[in-house]
Amino acid sequence: MKSAVVRPPKTIMEVFRNLPEGTLAELIDNVIYMSPTPVTNHQKVLQTLFRRLSEQIEDTDKGQVIVAPFDIYLDETSNAVQPDIVVILATNKDQPVPKGHFHGSPDLVVEILSPGNRDHDLVKKKELYERFGIKEYWIVDPETKATIVYALHLGKNKAISSEQGNIPSQLLAKSFVF
Repeated sequence: MKSAVVRPPKTIMEVFRNLPEGTLAELIDNVIYMSPTPVTNHQKVLQTLFRRLSEQIEDTDKGQVIVAPFDIYLDETSNAVQPDIVVILATNKDQPVPKGHFHGSPDLVVEILSPGNRDHDLVKKKELYERFGIKEYWIVDPETKATIVYALHLGKNKAISSEQGNIPSQLLAKSFVF
């Protein structure tokens, strides 16, 4: 539980950090975006992908898989996000703090679309993840199981796959069927 605010926040990051725990909010380029809670289809796809990724990453000691809500501080001033699933490989120089959050760029980010966030995930966050050098970005539509996989190539996101119910990952050298 957070303590009472003793002075007004001076920066947008301070405002973000003072939001109640569990608030579904992200800070992107100094703007706070809030989201409603996800619906059943979203959560079922999230659960399936989390299990599959955990089997490949956590169970083989290749890194960590963390499910939302969990704050990822891409920088310390104006960008903090809550992807649906985050993969941080053991080889990443940045690692989560056991009693804190993650500061840096994760290796892989998964966003599962919700009715009100399509453009947010397909445009705004895609650009943000590219800018911060996230190696792979998966976008999943829970209604159709359509997926888009972006891989960072020469500093730009390149679509490497667009399939249904299957996510081929170059980064993990494995396909994930759901």
